[in-house]
Amino acid sequence: MHRLIRLLLIAALLQVAACSSVEPWVKPYERANLATEEMKFDRNPVCESYMNHVYEAREGARGASGSAGAGCGCN
Repeated sequence: MHRLIRLLLIAALLQVAACSSVEPWVKPYERANLATEEMKFDRNPVCESYMNHVYEAREGARGASGSAGAGCGCN
């Protein structure tokens, strides 16, 4: 029984170690491929703007949707 638990623990550690990586998966010169029109989440920016407005009105909160900021909490 202890041998099975030890084997499962080693297998779990190997799986976690396989997920870690030191270097980035996407090289800086390959990032242009990800910036193409097909890779965007929103195909229609007007529709996406409207849906963000509806979401803000429904939730009663504004912002926090990925806008750029200094990280200090000031708007």
